[in-house]
Amino acid sequence: MPTLHVCPLSRLPETIAATGASHVLTLLNLPSAPERPATIAEGCHAVVGVSDIAVATDGYVLPAEDHVRAILDFVAAWPREKPMVIHCYAGISRSTAAAYIAACALDPARDEAEAAAALRLASPSATPNRLFVEIADRLLGRDGRMVSAVAAIGRGADAFEGTPFRFDLG
Repeated sequence: MPTLHVCPLSRLPETIAATGASHVLTLLNLPSAPERPATIAEGCHAVVGVSDIAVATDGYVLPAEDHVRAILDFVAAWPREKPMVIHCYAGISRSTAAAYIAACALDPARDEAEAAAALRLASPSATPNRLFVEIADRLLGRDGRMVSAVAAIGRGADAFEGTPFRFDLG
């Protein structure tokens, strides 16, 4: 079964090493994104330069359709033979939104509420970025079910950064 592993930036090297990941998805403001890890082949590391905000704020990059399309394109191209690591700065909002989006995109029949509940079970601090989820819901034709499912699990436990976790796909 293909797996996603979500972590904060501070735990990226150890998470890649522990999981044997072949692909890495980085969601950070540019130019603060790390270089491609040495164990990750060229073309197997995507960087989506976006801020962790849900309303336009001067000096920050608001998540938009092109950011979510980049996530969807990268996960669709992932061969799923080895795990993928998804990370942002704290491992709480952008990365958990991307993992949830990936789960819904890669398994169109998967129930949105079940996927959100599995995310909450895997990570008590997960608080998926609302705007990322809204955009993905529309692009994936989920008719508001992704948004409702994430709203139902509520805000995660307060944390400075999330603990790395595994999120199984389907």
